[in-house]
Amino acid sequence: MNNNRVNVISASLGRWELAWQDTQFKQRFLLGVGLFATLLPVFPIFYQFIQARNGYDQHDAVLHLLPSMDVSMPIFIITWVMGVMTITRALQKPEMFIVFMYGFITLNVVRFFTIGLVPFDPPHGLIPITDPISNHFYGKSYVTKDLFFSGHTATQFLFYLCLNKRHEKAMALFGTIAMGILVLVQHVHFTIDVVCAPFFAYICYVIARRFVKSPLVSSETDEINDDEED
Repeated sequence: MNNNRVNVISASLGRWELAWQDTQFKQRFLLGVGLFATLLPVFPIFYQFIQARNGYDQHDAVLHLLPSMDVSMPIFIITWVMGVMTITRALQKPEMFIVFMYGFITLNVVRFFTIGLVPFDPPHGLIPITDPISNHFYGKSYVTKDLFFSGHTATQFLFYLCLNKRHEKAMALFGTIAMGILVLVQHVHFTIDVVCAPFFAYICYVIARRFVKSPLVSSETDEINDDEED
């Protein structure tokens, strides 16, 4: 077991060493890190701003049939178990890491636009999600108006798109479906927020793939095909 871990770490370091010799990869990696670092202080400013504005009420037939329940714990578990697994896998493969990083950045920028353009008031019966890690990035007060589209659901689907191995993709797909149901049960999103989330995640993933395309893609694709055989 220990030898396997050593081999995985050694192979991962070898991939990163090779990737770092690619000037194009290095530039895009550093740009991505810089963009992400720039986004972090923007999160609380944006979300506190949209929380303070007035929005539109929306009748949602699905939520009307669903009694609201606090399912913060399974939401928290799915969010961070899948997040840690995806980041761990991404750290093993530079191409996966940079695609995920740009996909995540693009996803959040797109949400800025969609939330800004579609100002919904929160659903009736909303129960705040207890997640001290995620909530830290939203600012001093709990945000309920970050609605269209569901970031929780979209991020799970981004995990699905980025992961390679079949059983891990199956876990991420299950996580996407479960998350969509759970945020509706918690009444923190409308149905349209959840239904549209995978579509936006896919668009952001495609944009990320095209932006970071480099000579590494072909070699990583070969490895992906090998992984899927496992």
